[in-house]
Amino acid sequence: MLNRVTTPQSLDERFRDAVSSLRPPESGRSPGDPVRDGAGLTGARARELFDAQLTSRHLDLAARWLRSFNEGFHTIGSAGHEGNAAVAAALRGDDPVLLHHRSAAFYCVRAAGRPGAAGHDSGPRLEEAARDVLRGVVASVRDPATGGRAKIFGNPALHLIPAISAPGGHLPRAVGLAHALTRSTGTTWPGDAIVAASFGDGGAGGAAASAALHAAGRLELAGQRVPLLLICEDNTPGGPGPDGWVAAALRGRPGLRYSYADGCDLAAAYDAATEAAEFVRTERRPAVLHLSTVLLLGSPGDPDPGDGLDRDPLVTAARLLIEAGLYGPDEVITRYDEVGWQVRKAAEEVLGEPKLASAGEVVATLAPRRPLRAAHAVSEHAGRALGAGAPTRLRVFDGRLPEDAGPMTLAQTITATLADALAVNPRMLLFGPATTRGGRHGVTTGLSGHHAERVFDSPPDTTTILGLAAGAGLGGLLPVPELDCLSALHGGADQLRAEAAGMAYLSSGAYRNPMVLRVPGLASPFGIGGHLANDNTVAALRDVPGLVVAVPARASDAAPMLRSCLAAAEVDGSVCVFLEPVALYQTRDLYQQGDSEWLATYPAPGSWAEDHVPIGRARTYGLGTAQDLTIVTYGNGVRMALRVAAQLAADGYGSRVVDLRWLNPLPAADLVREATVTGRVLIVDETRRSGGVGEGVLAALVDGSFVGSVRRVAAADVPVPLGPAAQQVLVGEDAITQGAHALLAR
Repeated sequence: MLNRVTTPQSLDERFRDAVSSLRPPESGRSPGDPVRDGAGLTGARARELFDAQLTSRHLDLAARWLRSFNEGFHTIGSAGHEGNAAVAAALRGDDPVLLHHRSAAFYCVRAAGRPGAAGHDSGPRLEEAARDVLRGVVASVRDPATGGRAKIFGNPALHLIPAISAPGGHLPRAVGLAHALTRSTGTTWPGDAIVAASFGDGGAGGAAASAALHAAGRLELAGQRVPLLLICEDNTPGGPGPDGWVAAALRGRPGLRYSYADGCDLAAAYDAATEAAEFVRTERRPAVLHLSTVLLLGSPGDPDPGDGLDRDPLVTAARLLIEAGLYGPDEVITRYDEVGWQVRKAAEEVLGEPKLASAGEVVATLAPRRPLRAAHAVSEHAGRALGAGAPTRLRVFDGRLPEDAGPMTLAQTITATLADALAVNPRMLLFGPATTRGGRHGVTTGLSGHHAERVFDSPPDTTTILGLAAGAGLGGLLPVPELDCLSALHGGADQLRAEAAGMAYLSSGAYRNPMVLRVPGLASPFGIGGHLANDNTVAALRDVPGLVVAVPARASDAAPMLRSCLAAAEVDGSVCVFLEPVALYQTRDLYQQGDSEWLATYPAPGSWAEDHVPIGRARTYGLGTAQDLTIVTYGNGVRMALRVAAQLAADGYGSRVVDLRWLNPLPAADLVREATVTGRVLIVDETRRSGGVGEGVLAALVDGSFVGSVRRVAAADVPVPLGPAAQQVLVGEDAITQGAHALLAR
């Protein structure tokens, strides 16, 4: 079938022809009256929204004009979706909104109604809105959303939060933000604000949208308030309607109120959006508004709009105004041309604006690190625990402080650190599947007793967990979510990669998603649980720009490293993954049974500042002369390497065991320094040989101009099998010993 998605020229001609054929009535309506019988939209407001729709249409035309001579870098347009101007009019200007990529009309309405803008005429504000949108098109550093890094509808001054992932990927974060608004009193939004998020029919069937709809309904049915309005703009070819597939997918959701309107009919869309927004604001319950739209001015390969070309929202809005006697056909075309001239003028003006000119400028907002401020935050928390918070701390630990409880395992230390963090930080949330019952490995046992409102169980779906966390961080809270296992991460990786870790980068630092994600993982030499529960790959984590990945190997490191992650999240908005080696949770001994050398006494608050571990700093153990061999490792590899190094020392060889502790960022300076001391490096990597951490260590050595011998011991490129067979593919002490002797023989 011939692709009928129209061209800019034909769309312009069709609009002029359609409007010219319309005839005004003999008597018109007053601007203060409803624009038609039974409508809630007045004529005056309809004219304002029509101006925004005209601006949106000309922004599409201008983007293609800029692209024609390689000065525009984004042409996904909003033509056919201009009905979302009605949704913007139904919301308040201080309602946070996450917009999908066909939302120019919405943006223009929100900008024109910005409180505090000079004057009463919306014209200048629409011109500035057009200029802002076009700044994104030409990648100008003055783009209010991303500073020239991408083309996204966002602006912190307008409470428009960038939606930055695949279609529908922002919806779980919207659920999380709506949930957070009912928990946090320190947000930038008023107490009766609602969260709105729009998405297209292409995202309606995606995993993220399904997870968001499920989570919103589940929270509602559990009696938790979720003031969320989801708007699905459906341009299904052939004319979407209340009986189509998308409607069926949205209507049957438990806990969500569903409504439908023709998004190409400005008055109908306004009434439906106003009713839906009022329901959400009054009831503090979630709702879905399904708007029928049409795809116009698409790209080759886009779906055939069919009869949708006859449903152009600009034509239907013009007809509405002309039939009300508020405009004549000639006046509509004159206004259309005036707006077009203003938008073209704005396009010419933004052409000369500066672009990002260096890699440093590009990455400036990715993941800012202020280690001194993080260290200061740790000291402040210690002072609070010793001072005003001391009675609370004593109550939380039921009268027996953890520093007086004797040596602890890794798991016990993490539990105590989380309890301390909850006591000193009232904005911290702890949640995940069965968190109130201890989680899968019992680490959160007892934490809900004193913090029932802030320690709760979430749905088990990873996308939901990470979306709730991202939204909570956006809402001013400090979320500490937990997953069942490392393999669970892969199902919701986009939430971590784009929605959380990419937020500051693609909002020029205006928004952030602080988070400390706890993940039990890495391999167990006993092969318990098979390839899902015993996942040993972290490639998906190390590939996320700006993400912090921490791996504590023993109790003595667990508390200061976890406090560093919490402080970085609080101070810098960092997104951290705290990867806990399952096989070491309950380990007590190091060299021989009963020596208890893998345990450690929990540090009292007075030593927190002194014990502080900055992000990206390794730990080195010296055995024997420590001059013959450097073993670089992490996680389970630390204990195995120390045992091998002790045997080597007995044989007369001195070793330096470097515990990386941080897989992202790698402690490159530390490992190059320790490698240079011996000139021989054995990399012990429990992840897979291909795509594993060892490859990053090798690259760091090369980049650091290391001159010497290097050998690598890593797990096989295969999922971990069940039972004893796991020992055939995972790193063990025998392989480490063989690798060490091979290097020492050189």
